[in-house]
Amino acid sequence: MSNKMVIQQPNHFVQAVTSNQWSSEICDCTQDMSSCCFAFWCFPCFSCVTAREAGECLCLPLLDGFGAIPPATMSMRVGMRKRYGIEGTMCNDCVYSFFCGPCTWCQMSREMKNRIQPITLINAHTR
Repeated sequence: MSNKMVIQQPNHFVQAVTSNQWSSEICDCTQDMSSCCFAFWCFPCFSCVTAREAGECLCLPLLDGFGAIPPATMSMRVGMRKRYGIEGTMCNDCVYSFFCGPCTWCQMSREMKNRIQPITLINAHTR
């Protein structure tokens, strides 16, 4: 039986998206058809699931029914811009939230999926 001594540990490689722009446009729903269909057929469920994935309360999107401007959608969009360093204005967030609610939630869902930072091990040998 041969014993091998490990001289050098494998290094890890982190790939991160560091753009100051949205990774997709507001109407790019075809980039993620499953989310688009989910949002189309059951928008309240989709927005609640997306809010939960963003680390917010599951029921937060249900507050949108209590105002002329959807407060939860707008606050989630502003929060996501701040979290990822995306340029934009609250005025644009308000317009998108009011006129394009489902598209806004789909864009936020795509952004979270695109901003995940996977760790890929290089030179890692498994036995």
